[in-house]
Amino acid sequence: MMSWVLVLMAAAAILCALGTGSAGALTGALSDGASGAARLCLTLCGMICLWTGVMEVMRRAGLADKLSKLLDPALRRLFPEADAPTMNALSANVSANLLGLGNAATPMGLLAAKGLAKYGAVAGDSFILLVVINTASLQLIPVTIATVRAAGGAASPFDIMPHVWMASAASMTAAILSAKLFAARKTPGAER
Repeated sequence: MMSWVLVLMAAAAILCALGTGSAGALTGALSDGASGAARLCLTLCGMICLWTGVMEVMRRAGLADKLSKLLDPALRRLFPEADAPTMNALSANVSANLLGLGNAATPMGLLAAKGLAKYGAVAGDSFILLVVINTASLQLIPVTIATVRAAGGAASPFDIMPHVWMASAASMTAAILSAKLFAARKTPGAER
């Protein structure tokens, strides 16, 4: 369905450009847009590689394990039924998200989801909570946003950090409370 939407948008742009006599401007915009997209992709790729490397250094230095242990009490309260391998994956996932490494968090999130999914064929409360936490993701270092800002020419791309902290803390709190509220509202005897 989305491919049809994109085709219709492109066709409408071409028809409007031809109808208004601005086909040359459309060609220039296509060229500028393509080069800008390629530049942004390379910038994002470089920054993701850098911060994934930082995460690996942290892991090898034992800092990631310490961060995971720091998060363990809160995660045990949120996911009491998770076994040890699932809890390790959850801790690594949340740690990577805290550092703004959504791409590095994805493999651990998938492992955690697999561990939580074995408790039932239907997405249970813990599985849904994991998805909600990953969607809201509290971030201490907003790497991706800062990279996009740097690529856009921001003089100080990380100056948004206090605002990101407030917004992500508020969204995470609202997300967890909402997930817990909806889980508590289930009818008695419904599968959890």
